[in-house]
Amino acid sequence: MSVEHFIARQPIFDIKQQVFAYELLFRSGLHNYFDCDDIDHASTSVIANSFLLFGLDEMTAGRRAFLNCTRKVLVEDLATSLPKQHVVIEILENIEPDEEVIAACRRLKEMGYTLALDDFVYHQKFEPLLELADIVKVDFLLSGPGERQRMSTLLRRRGIRMLAEKVETQEDYEQAVSMGYELFQGYFFSKPVIMSRRDIPANKMQYLRVLKEIHSPEIDFHRMAQTVQREVSLSFKLLKLINSAAFGLRHKVSNIVQALSLLGEREIRTWVSLLSVSAMASDKPAELVVNSLIRARFCEKAAGLIGDGSQSSELFLMGLFSQLDAILDRPLAELLDEIQVSKEICRALLDEEGKRYHLLALCVTLERGNWDQLSTLATNLELDETALSETYLAAVQWAQNTFT
Repeated sequence: MSVEHFIARQPIFDIKQQVFAYELLFRSGLHNYFDCDDIDHASTSVIANSFLLFGLDEMTAGRRAFLNCTRKVLVEDLATSLPKQHVVIEILENIEPDEEVIAACRRLKEMGYTLALDDFVYHQKFEPLLELADIVKVDFLLSGPGERQRMSTLLRRRGIRMLAEKVETQEDYEQAVSMGYELFQGYFFSKPVIMSRRDIPANKMQYLRVLKEIHSPEIDFHRMAQTVQREVSLSFKLLKLINSAAFGLRHKVSNIVQALSLLGEREIRTWVSLLSVSAMASDKPAELVVNSLIRARFCEKAAGLIGDGSQSSELFLMGLFSQLDAILDRPLAELLDEIQVSKEICRALLDEEGKRYHLLALCVTLERGNWDQLSTLATNLELDETALSETYLAAVQWAQNTFT
């Protein structure tokens, strides 16, 4: 009987909101659910499969991978099979720092590995590990401002880099920066920033006009061309797209109207929306765009699994627009009304109802590695978890290739 493996990843940002690394979360088991009682099995599956099965470079785009290690993985030196330049060994918070564990961590350190302490809460017994640690992660949901500051002040003077995890809001992020944290992990980047309304910069307003134009009941190609031509970068990208090998045209296209006509309405809505969302997020973390593309591709390719294959382009847009509020710092309902998307997309994104919404929820669950919820959703929709995991992995690879 074969063993199934599932993977999720969560980005870790640096102070410039660029992706520093990814924490990889693996699920394995014979019964399509994560066995929380067997964390050693889960951890060793990371060691066994992160390079052979999933392809570490493809999952992290060449950045480092944070990998959770249990006591067994540490003391049996299983982590030494990982390339030290590509991974960060994350020591789980429930590991007692006994002599064997400390000796194992010392061996890793001497070999050149980077060590991180997960969900750290200070206690004298952890001093030997602090002497070896390069990074310490502090849970912002479980700690108050005073404890966050105390940890940062205490540990930074020892040359340790501070990582704020479970950062859920812009306020949390700004507080972490002010306290000297250098690395950040959480979902703050995918949520709308709560702030007073501000004008949309001219280029973003132009892209909104483009989105509104392409989601009209009937596309007027000449009017659409005039709108696109007002934004130089979009015109350039559109012509680059239509002349790419993917379309295999014999003659070069240099006219926007012709390019739009060749694409056709379905492809116009897909590709122009993709290009516009990417451009509007230029002042946001790049991961926000990549994540939107992952959701879009996942929903498009998984459409057939819910019997909606004929509407795959519509599902692509649903995933693509699912974080439009975070990109423009405006309410999603307001934005969807402006660009006049279909009632089905609005129902899924705003009312959180229907099978399309549940498909998007599956994608978000895979993002966050919430395996229990994945099993529940997949069972309710009568979907195969292995197929979902493979679709998500393929979407990650496609998004990275598209954005880079």
